Amino acid sequence: MGTALALASALGVCSIATAEILPAIEAVMVRKINEQMDQNNG
Repeated sequence: MGTALALASALGVCSIATAEILPAIEAVMVRKINEQMDQNNG
């Protein structure tokens, strides 16, 4: 999470907004990675 906040800060994105949105983005990312892994193993 620290890296994501640092990246957002470097890009000029509000850190409060980033902290608020990051869990939702992370959930989608994990779901998509799992889908890809299932496709590759199935």
